[in-house]
Order: sequence, then C-alpha cells, then structure tokens
Amino acid sequence: MAANFFTKRAAWAPRVRSVLRIVAASMFILHGTMKLFAFPIGVPPKGGTVVLLTQSGLGGILEAFGGALLLVGLFTRPVAFILAGEMAVAYFQFHFPRGFWPLMNQGELAALYCFLWLYFSAVGAGPWSLDAVRTRKKTED
Repeated sequence: MAANFFTKRAAWAPRVRSVLRIVAASMFILHGTMKLFAFPIGVPPKGGTVVLLTQSGLGGILEAFGGALLLVGLFTRPVAFILAGEMAVAYFQFHFPRGFWPLMNQGELAALYCFLWLYFSAVGAGPWSLDAVRTRKKTED
C-alpha cells in the first residue's frame, strides 16, 4: 500500500516542479515590481521606487523581467542561473554583513531564492512551460 502511494506520487514530480517554479516566480516578481513600480507597495521606508540605473534598479529589472520569464518557463536554465547569482550577491552584500545567521540578518529569502533558482538552472522548468513546448516543437520538426 505505501509503495503504491509513493509510486503514484513520483509520477507527479515533474508537474509539481512546474507548480513550484510558477509559485516561486510569482512571488519573486513582486520584489521587482515593488522596486520598479511601487506595486503592490513601494520600497520602504517612504514607499517609492528605486532609481533605475542603480544596483537596486538593476535588481528590480532582473527580478521583474527574469521572474516573468521563469513564470512562463522560457529560457529557464540560463535565467535561473543569472537570478541565483543576483540573489547570492544580494545575500553577501546586504545581509551577511549584518550577521552570520540568515534568520538574524534577514537574508532567508535571498538565500532560499538563490538555491531555488540554482536548482531550476540544473533541472529545467518542468513540463508546464514554454521551454517544454519549444523542445516538443524541435523534436517534431
């Protein structure tokens, strides 16, 4: 009984990977839209936007537009790799100097997104993605 339960669930693993990518990208995009468009809230403490041609502005562009590419699963591996690097820089530049432990330096999200995007750069987008559609079209031609 238990083996059957886990066997059936294992068949769903690629689809669950797609769901994880979609949900994570949806939340990641909000970090970029906050910086670029003050949506759904502005950047604390004053609630505005960041200057576009700054490091925070570049981060907002990567988060909003890179997150959108991950949301639809287009060019997932290279985009995820770039975003993993962005999150590593964010962690070590802004959070790590405040302390060693991510809970104390408020770097949990940066560290988690870093490894999440690194994972997707290795395994791809999953079956519910534009990358999967592109791959199917290539094999049909």
